[in-house]
Amino acid sequence: MLYYLFNYLDQHFDLFGAGVFRYISFRAGLAALISLLIAMIFGGRLIKMLHRKQVGESIRDLGLAGQLEKRGTPTMGGLIILLAILVPTLLLARLDNVYILLMIVSTIWLGAIGFLDDYIKVFKKNKEGLAGRFKVLGQIGLGLIVGLTLFFSDDVVVRQYVTANGLSAVEASSVYTDVRQMITTIPFAKNNELDYHNFFSFASPVLGSYARFLYIPLVIIIITAVSNGANITDGIDGLAAGTSAIIATTLIVFAWVSGNAIFADYLNIMFIPNTGELVIFCTAFVGACVGFLWYNSYPAQVFMGDTGSLSIGGIIAVLALILRKELLIPVLCGIFLIENLSVMLQVGYFKYTKKKYGEGRRIFKMSPLHHHYQKLGYHEAKIVSRFWTVGIMLAILTLATLKLR
Repeated sequence: MLYYLFNYLDQHFDLFGAGVFRYISFRAGLAALISLLIAMIFGGRLIKMLHRKQVGESIRDLGLAGQLEKRGTPTMGGLIILLAILVPTLLLARLDNVYILLMIVSTIWLGAIGFLDDYIKVFKKNKEGLAGRFKVLGQIGLGLIVGLTLFFSDDVVVRQYVTANGLSAVEASSVYTDVRQMITTIPFAKNNELDYHNFFSFASPVLGSYARFLYIPLVIIIITAVSNGANITDGIDGLAAGTSAIIATTLIVFAWVSGNAIFADYLNIMFIPNTGELVIFCTAFVGACVGFLWYNSYPAQVFMGDTGSLSIGGIIAVLALILRKELLIPVLCGIFLIENLSVMLQVGYFKYTKKKYGEGRRIFKMSPLHHHYQKLGYHEAKIVSRFWTVGIMLAILTLATLKLR
């Protein structure tokens, strides 16, 4: 909204300084600052309100050190994150941008599902919360919206410049072709573009003819997997928020270079017009996560609940899909992946051994993985800091794919 206001003032009244709002870098920095302030100021007030309404987390005794001390800590703190993301985005981003609209819808959609789950747990006193099948249906619904938009929208394109005489694409010609294809990036490969249509056709001519119908289920699987991964990771103070901030910082770089013709040409990556605007959303996201850590770092004054964890996971998944970096998710979101796998391996091995030996056996002392380390006697602050360190290493490895091929 402020973008349009100051753009109007600049064009019609030549207002001094108004033109700075045309620059993504300025709006991105301002978005980060506003989101931080909202999270820190609104967060404190929300925590007081939740205390008054006795919106506390009911803790099951799992035998973890310091666990019962957290009983009564307010939950639904994800509302802080949602507000700190949406307000700067609405104020500073271009709202006619298809990618910004998609991110706003994704944030609100998954936030609503998470809020409903938390509401049932807290106010209806049902520890199970929203039934799993309804969560999955909600994630499928968002996957359909994202998949259909990315596949059918005329605004979702990859720009290919005409090259000549060894010059760079941008220098050689302003002639270009905007293609609407299901193209993504293959990490660490020299010719690193993969067309899903060609991939499915290579696997089977029949699959190639149904490529569009296979792409959308793939989008649904990615969104569901990453949002559930973030949800599982949200088990100890500051882990999910800090990990998500690291991932989102990496996505800022990808959005910046993918949306800039010169950078994209230099790095020999896909130029995706209008994705530069996502830098504003990403910086607001980072600011929201860091601001939330003001209250969520150990010892936590508030938990994000499913309102936050489902949202941040879904946001990361949709951003990766828009930027054609979904094949990098196993590396970039390695913490979420490991946490997910630890649960799947634990449950699968327990069922297998119970069927084979008559008693269930475990790989880990407890899953998800962060609880395994708690059982080993590590303080949760140390676990979080080490998981963050691994997350930073994975982020650096992900960024290295821009040049290492």
